[in-house]
Amino acid sequence: MIRYRAFRNSDPPALAEIWRSQPAEHGRVRPMSAALFEQFVLSKPYFDNAGLIVAVDDQLPVGFAHAAFGPNACGDRLARQMGSTCLVMVRTDYQGRGIGGELLSRSESYLRQRGAEVMYGGGIAPLNGFYLGLYGGSELPGVLDSDAGEQHLFESHGYREIDRVYVLERALAGFRPPIDRQQLQIRRRSTIEAMFDPPPHSWWEACAWSGLDQTLYELTSRDACRVVARATAWSIEPLSSSWGVRATGVTALEVEEASRRQGIATYLMSDIMRQLASQGTSLVQVQTMQANVPAQKLYEKLGFRLVNQGAVYRKDGSSA
Repeated sequence: MIRYRAFRNSDPPALAEIWRSQPAEHGRVRPMSAALFEQFVLSKPYFDNAGLIVAVDDQLPVGFAHAAFGPNACGDRLARQMGSTCLVMVRTDYQGRGIGGELLSRSESYLRQRGAEVMYGGGIAPLNGFYLGLYGGSELPGVLDSDAGEQHLFESHGYREIDRVYVLERALAGFRPPIDRQQLQIRRRSTIEAMFDPPPHSWWEACAWSGLDQTLYELTSRDACRVVARATAWSIEPLSSSWGVRATGVTALEVEEASRRQGIATYLMSDIMRQLASQGTSLVQVQTMQANVPAQKLYEKLGFRLVNQGAVYRKDGSSA
């Protein structure tokens, strides 16, 4: 008989084994170990044993679901109006017995009891406190299309897809920054500085990204004497080791409103990719939302290709 309980300190080896039993998936780290689970999940200061629900057959953990919350607007504490079931995993030899559905229902109960009015399926910013570096890629993508079983689980329990994430990659072998009059003018009028391990903007950012190597790139306009664009690059570890390449994710690409549509994003991304290639990076990954057409055009121009998509699932907290 299957029983359900909260996480115990003795569980990590069995949870890692459940993870390893899953089919090989580009967006899911392999191999998983108890040490990685400790580092990327259990070490977070907002981790709650009660939110990690474990299915047990006799004394053997055979599945788990992880429910969690995100930050408030200031990023200085948890906010419980929105919650997420980060993931649901069941050992392959125990699938088809309704365990995943029961785990999801119990995850939802945990979130509702603590005040969730809206629930999400999968991790997506700002509900990204766990599994960066273990699932998805450069960012958490909701639930990947290649993870069809988990998508079906959420859909069959009343979650609706409200958005899509595009996952794009670009091999850096042979990359050459585009050169035209506009790009040459930007080069003459600006400088780009790189800052390794930049200070976090909030408690949440410090916790969610702790232990991940980041470099902040800022483009400063000599004419305006201020930073007009920035982006952050980070080594997608340990996930990229599963791919057998040295990969870097670029996130939080931002250009100030007054400087948009002037080729600045193209110049900044091109220079970041040039620097990464010179440092030995083989692959760059980015993610963008389906509705962000300008970003898609930028990445297409730079030679990125679509390699996966993720579904963002949502459900009313009051739904049965």
